[in-house]
Amino acid sequence: MSYTNQLIHETSPYLLQHAHNPVNWYPWGTEALAKAKKENKPILVSIGYSACHWCHVMERESFENEATAKIMNEHFVNIKIDREERPDLDHIYMDAVQAMVGNGGWPLNVFLTPEAKPFYGGTYFPPERAYNRPSWEETLEGVSKAFQERRHEIDAQAENLTEHLTQSNAFGQQKTGAAFPDRKKLDEAFQQLMKSADTTWGGFGKAPKFPQTFSIQFLLRYYHITGNKESLDQAMLSLDRMIEGGIYDQAGGGFARYATDTEWLAPHFEKMLYDNALLVSVLSEAFQLTRKQRYREVIEETMEFIQREFLYGGQGFYAALDADSEGVEGKFYVWSFDEVTRILQEDAVVFCAYYDVTPGGNWEKTNILRVKRPLESFASEKNIPVEKLRKSLDKSKKKLLEERNRRIRPQLDDKIILGWNALMNTACSKAFAATGNESYRRLAVDNMNFLLQKFAAARTGEFHHTWKNDIAKYPAFLDDYAFLVEALIQLQEITADRQWLVKARSVTEFVMANFSEAETGFFFYTPKDQEDVIIRKKEVYDGAVPSGNSVMADNLLLLSVLFNLQDWKKRSADMVSSLGQAIVRYPTSFGNWGCLLQELIIGTNEIAILGQEFDSVHLQVLAEYIPHRVVMASAESDTAYPLLIDKPTTAKATIYYCSSYTCQAPVFSAKELMSLINRAQKG
Repeated sequence: MSYTNQLIHETSPYLLQHAHNPVNWYPWGTEALAKAKKENKPILVSIGYSACHWCHVMERESFENEATAKIMNEHFVNIKIDREERPDLDHIYMDAVQAMVGNGGWPLNVFLTPEAKPFYGGTYFPPERAYNRPSWEETLEGVSKAFQERRHEIDAQAENLTEHLTQSNAFGQQKTGAAFPDRKKLDEAFQQLMKSADTTWGGFGKAPKFPQTFSIQFLLRYYHITGNKESLDQAMLSLDRMIEGGIYDQAGGGFARYATDTEWLAPHFEKMLYDNALLVSVLSEAFQLTRKQRYREVIEETMEFIQREFLYGGQGFYAALDADSEGVEGKFYVWSFDEVTRILQEDAVVFCAYYDVTPGGNWEKTNILRVKRPLESFASEKNIPVEKLRKSLDKSKKKLLEERNRRIRPQLDDKIILGWNALMNTACSKAFAATGNESYRRLAVDNMNFLLQKFAAARTGEFHHTWKNDIAKYPAFLDDYAFLVEALIQLQEITADRQWLVKARSVTEFVMANFSEAETGFFFYTPKDQEDVIIRKKEVYDGAVPSGNSVMADNLLLLSVLFNLQDWKKRSADMVSSLGQAIVRYPTSFGNWGCLLQELIIGTNEIAILGQEFDSVHLQVLAEYIPHRVVMASAESDTAYPLLIDKPTTAKATIYYCSSYTCQAPVFSAKELMSLINRAQKG
């Protein structure tokens, strides 16, 4: 059959994957929406992303099928959306499908009226009736028939659903006279979090299991505040089990998106930039707190993986690696026993025993590398010196990685996303603070310069969302700006370069002018002049990435301290307060909010380091675990910043520990600073 696929000029790897389909796909835009109205046809929107396994499955089964494509082309205007390019549309239509069928995921297939209002949808549809689901062709024919014969019902359903989406978005009104949560609420949030904790395998909830880095971060910080060892134990158990499991790439470093089982053995093999960024950040905090060397090693291994697999031109970070290669999920990463034995020869016995490689396999008759016993206990059991064992395993992993690199690789999603790069930038800053590895600081600076140059839009203060082939596309969303401001604040801390704070403030002012909802103080996901969405959503749940609102609330708090902007601090506190009990009752859905709640309750540690020779002391302070803090270091005082005003400077570095700009007697070492912080915290 002849067709014209509108995706052939796209730059998105996901859309390009579908450009050869016999389905006449359109990108989201005025052409497709106008065509639906002109021809009075329903719209089929199919949303996915390049690393999505089930997206590939449905494409092979249905979208590449000529007969199926004929039905789609005849009865629908078909639109393909890369959820990473248009997360705003994904959020809206995912909410709609979840409201209709009770669950969501990708691929997301939703049917709209010509006015772009949803009336039916689902996720994966099989080519034949199965899994208690109708086949895709049955669904298409049923929807088309209903649209033609019961249009009034379709329109009513679409109106009701759109009204539901609008009403569910109407939250955040400030409660007059509402008391701000007290310290007891932190204990309640901890108790609620532990109700969902897996105390055997770590993590939270049952399979499939996601890293939930914000919950782990909350536990680390809660331990820091209270000394509650149960909190630290659960945080470390979660990190340890992930690091030992198949969700962590034992040969090459880096984390997959989630595990399909409770033991973290079998991952969904796609690797996303944001997951690795968030895990590096929380591992950096865990290393600062515990000094457990395995955490440092995993930080270094993951950063090496990111720079090897995701780095563009030494500056930008790509988005994702596919779950599949050669049409098979995980094929690139798994091993047969015979293969490992052939490659490693005399080292194979010990390696296979340590990494659970067996003739029968530990997953679908093949092997995912995982660790079942800590290195020290395994070495003792095998009567091998620990360092000798470590060197042997490292040598073997290097051989396997070299062999694996000869395989056909999973596809790389090579678009560069502003918000995800900002998350990785923050991870670089935190990894530098924790480890002192200068290359991470250089990478953070280089990446930030790249982002500020390549993503800047024509309008002052405005940024784009994605960049590829020297083309920046789509207005940036709230998450992009929020994560960028967070990264700028962190970058100032590790560089002592105040230009980054100036930029953080100006970006925040742009967000406040273009994304604010005046009635509630929250922020919309899309800017005020965007017109191609049916509603402007406000996102508050901390999911795979933190919500833009929670990060902006945190940014407002920190910038309020750094610039003495009390209105910003009040707005941050009001946002937390207006969510009421939700943060406390549902901590796994509000993990980043929970960390902000901690800081608002116990206060922000204000640290200023002054002196012409501040560098070494600055590095010592950065290496300490001080989660609720702002840090400024300078060779001299500066009247533009309250923490740097009226403080005498000499060659020797002096540390000032302050609260609400009232400072204690100066000290001269990180150790003395920690004594002050610990005394203040107990008081």
